[in-house]
Amino acid sequence: MPKLQHLLDNNKKWAEKIKSSDPDFFNKLAKQQNPEYLWIGCSDSRVPANEIVGLMPGEIFVHRNIANIVVHTDLNCLSVIQYAVEVLRVKHIIVCGHYGCGGIRAALDNQDHGIIDNWLRHIKDVHRLYKTQIDALETMKEKTDLLCELNVVEQMANVCQTTMVQNAWKNNQELTIHGWIYGIENGIMKDLNVRISGQVGENGLPSSS
Repeated sequence: MPKLQHLLDNNKKWAEKIKSSDPDFFNKLAKQQNPEYLWIGCSDSRVPANEIVGLMPGEIFVHRNIANIVVHTDLNCLSVIQYAVEVLRVKHIIVCGHYGCGGIRAALDNQDHGIIDNWLRHIKDVHRLYKTQIDALETMKEKTDLLCELNVVEQMANVCQTTMVQNAWKNNQELTIHGWIYGIENGIMKDLNVRISGQVGENGLPSSS
């Protein structure tokens, strides 16, 4: 059975590099984690949360799944949000998608992909909401890119409707939801300029900017 020794060797080199620049780093890290950010992103191996925003271990709390989806039946995701908001008391939740997302493409191609189609149903629902706008575009790349962006915005809305986030705002806890999208082809993060924060209004929805 392969031992993957090269990965273990890489780990030792990485740890030695960290300790050479900050000898007490791991001692401090072991005592507590105190991140200000929760990252909800895609499982795609090309989108490593810490690295693309230049943060070290302990600085960002991460949840990833296919196509960065937040649904109210996913106890894994909801548990992460609860821990981040109520225990870690993060100040920012970043929902980050990426262009060229395989999950988004699969939701658009009308093919049978097996069990994952049950998960992709959530993306198909986003497509249904914006079908006229998306289908008006000419190329599949344009359609996919737009759905990647719209999916981020819809998942932000789902984050906002969780009881944990709603209660945080009701209790005047500082918490802002951000929508970003990452370009794998150039490594650049794009702010979709949708931020939701503040008090819950009379209609039960938070303010946005």
